Amino acid sequence: MLNRRIVSLGLTSLIAATPSFGKPLWTPRDKQAAARVGPALDRLFANNGVRRGAPIFMRIFKHERVLEIFVEKSDGNFTLLKSYPICTYSGDLGPKLREGDNQAPEGFYFVTPERLNPNSSYHLSFNLGFPNAYDRAHGRTGSFLMVHGACVSIGCYAMTNAGIENIYTILSDALNAGQPFVRVHIFPFHMTDATMALYRTHTWIDFWRNLKEGYDLFETHKRPPNVEVRNKRYVFD
Repeated sequence: MLNRRIVSLGLTSLIAATPSFGKPLWTPRDKQAAARVGPALDRLFANNGVRRGAPIFMRIFKHERVLEIFVEKSDGNFTLLKSYPICTYSGDLGPKLREGDNQAPEGFYFVTPERLNPNSSYHLSFNLGFPNAYDRAHGRTGSFLMVHGACVSIGCYAMTNAGIENIYTILSDALNAGQPFVRVHIFPFHMTDATMALYRTHTWIDFWRNLKEGYDLFETHKRPPNVEVRNKRYVFD
């Protein structure tokens, strides 16, 4: 089953500050969205042999402009449920460095129920939790980095309204069913050895090699790794 321990990315302090994770509050907007997409999601989950409300995991790839949702199977491994196209994002390949740079982040983040926003100006949204412990260790600044609808972006990952309704509903289902947080791993591209070789002289290659460690662990074991930050680097178990 899903290992729920994250230490240095900021979840420990969040748990200490709140006695328990609250469930998402359904509002007319996300209720209506869930009603619209519910029948299709029922079929999607059934066709993949997984249940709605099971723990999920997300990956985002900038270059490919895709958001992937994986669902935990009965054996504890995660299987790809669906890939959703990213309508747009702002900035280039590489991490977000400072408030106002219009750069979308890269790294390892997580979403708790409190980070869902059904009343977003961009249809529906959820906060990625930037800056995390790694970002803070490197002096990076920024706030309200989201995945949202409306297909416009200033530092966020923007989906179509139809896309965010599906993603938001799947995310809400998992959190309402008891998953305390959902990991969202954000990469510049699919981090194959061949692709990494193409970028071997890039400014951010050392950072990306660190991200690749987490990428490879999931590719090998089909379970999202626990992520911590030590000595200004991501470390995994």
